[in-house]
Amino acid sequence: MTKRAATAVFAATAVAVLVVPVPQASAAPVPQPRSVTAETRAAAGRAAVAPDTIATLSRFFAREGKIAPDAARPRIEGEAIPVSYLSPDFVAGKAGAPVARLEFLASKAVSSDGQQAALWTAETEAGWQVVNIATGDDEFRYAQLGAAKLPGGTVFREPQIDAWYVAGGSRVLPLDEDAERAVGPGGTSLGSYRSRVTRAYGDKLPGSAYAKAGGAGGYAAAAPAAPAGLAGLAVAPVAAGGVAGALALCTAGVIAVRRSRRGRATA
Repeated sequence: MTKRAATAVFAATAVAVLVVPVPQASAAPVPQPRSVTAETRAAAGRAAVAPDTIATLSRFFAREGKIAPDAARPRIEGEAIPVSYLSPDFVAGKAGAPVARLEFLASKAVSSDGQQAALWTAETEAGWQVVNIATGDDEFRYAQLGAAKLPGGTVFREPQIDAWYVAGGSRVLPLDEDAERAVGPGGTSLGSYRSRVTRAYGDKLPGSAYAKAGGAGGYAAAAPAAPAGLAGLAVAPVAAGGVAGALALCTAGVIAVRRSRRGRATA
């Protein structure tokens, strides 16, 4: 298991995230799209290859002296892909709610020395912007694994336990060790999965007493420091929809900013 560095700092019901320098704008909530279109992919792709983004990636890959910033020469590979997280509406048992909802689009960045990172891109009032950079290729690896394991299924993450799944029809199948521990190696029914997450998080949803007390979505502990080499980047708020919404279910102390674990992918 390896630690996953990320630039995001989440607090209260809004998200303060380190992004590439952009003009400051107001921070009213901006809901993320329900589905991905050619237009949203293109917009996310433009944000990923913007000069400011590439400059930021050079510094990101150079953190801890891994490579000189001017030698990193980051490049973006492939199209942006949708990344979905466990839906609070599903946990709450709302009729017709899908198991997961779109949280952001991810673009794969690769440095000249082979380092990989995911650019999380979300819609803000200023348009589509990179709102987070995380090391590794989790988003892309699990998307491929899920497509192979259950073609046409929805790949999603349960951030509270850093587990990845693919859901389709009435089944939820695990994609990593954390998910296997939660639902077993053979997976479970959609109904059984809903029962489990409702027991685990049903009293911690936005608006609950737990949330109002600062436990879920209102977690206000001291924010972790940004990785070395990223200090000084602009800090811009992103609304509690979209990227922040994925954290509204988090139990106290389980914030998906620095991933402390990475489960082994399972076939």
